[in-house]
Amino acid sequence: MLDPVVTGSQLTQVLIDGGSGLNLLFVGTLKKMGMNISNMLTLFVVTFRTKDIYRAEYVKFEVANLESSYLAILGRPALTKFMAAPHYVYLLLKMPGKAGAIEDDSTTRVPDALAEVFVAAQQLPSSDMAILTKKSSQSSVKPTSEVGMKAIQLQEGDPSKIPLIGTGLSDK
Repeated sequence: MLDPVVTGSQLTQVLIDGGSGLNLLFVGTLKKMGMNISNMLTLFVVTFRTKDIYRAEYVKFEVANLESSYLAILGRPALTKFMAAPHYVYLLLKMPGKAGAIEDDSTTRVPDALAEVFVAAQQLPSSDMAILTKKSSQSSVKPTSEVGMKAIQLQEGDPSKIPLIGTGLSDK
């Protein structure tokens, strides 16, 4: 997720989907932005910026009358327009700007969420964190008497390391 500015409104939950052939903007997002769009295709100015560097481009959006946890979805058309390179593993988006590369690093929000989880885990009573262990049992499967079996000793002096193999198997 990243926070681009779309026609003057900063959108805080935007999904980058490099596999999508569409740029989607939801009707609920347009209402929050104070816009009333009746057609299903709109053209907006999208801006990515850091403190010193910015880049703005016109991006076509399909308007979807759906509920979503995201405010917008930027697909391949927007990534191509910005010549952006998404690095999904690092939650990083890089693109060229007029005064250098723009890096939108969304990982700054991740440690805050992890810190909350860590604090919550420390507050759990230790009795809730007990790890249940189960000892592995020896195999109790026994072959029928009709099948010829042969015992093979894998390790000298260790009777637990003696598997049984069938003697009636074909060469194939």
